[in-house]
Amino acid sequence: MTPLLFAMVASFLAATGARDQILVARLAGSLGASPALLVVALASSALTAGIAAWFGAQLAQTMSVNAATMFVAIALLLASFECGWPNREKTPREPTRSLGAIAIVLFVRQLTDASRFLVAAFAVVFASWPLAGMGGALGGGAAVALGWMLGAQLDERLPLRGIRIALAIILFVLAAITGLSARGIIG
Repeated sequence: MTPLLFAMVASFLAATGARDQILVARLAGSLGASPALLVVALASSALTAGIAAWFGAQLAQTMSVNAATMFVAIALLLASFECGWPNREKTPREPTRSLGAIAIVLFVRQLTDASRFLVAAFAVVFASWPLAGMGGALGGGAAVALGWMLGAQLDERLPLRGIRIALAIILFVLAAITGLSARGIIG
């Protein structure tokens, strides 16, 4: 249960204010909060979390303990940079109504976001990658569902940029500590 809980909380936090959550919120605001949009967002979130967990488990089989710890440090560092990167996307003027196009864009964005880097790291650290994937799916799904519920009000109700900067700093510190411990510099 530990990988599920850690991955769920970390995924939700890392997905708060992320590009996929903002896209779902903006589409829900401009097109309406349709149940089909929510289903597509949740399905994409579950699929990408499963892929990230499976990938992490495959890597873990080929790594030594020190290499696995260094991979976790690199995943934390990548997640930190992704959280700190400013999102300058604008609301689409004429957003597509094609659920297929929305699914493709969400899938690509989610596959390389901070949340999925953390799911892969948890799959490397813990023995049960399905639980890490399920936790990532639940956390990431909760984040896009929150964006879907709030719609255009997401930016107004939550200090998204401040949350992302705070997460970037926390993840950077964790990456540095993990990397230094993998190298044996700190105990």
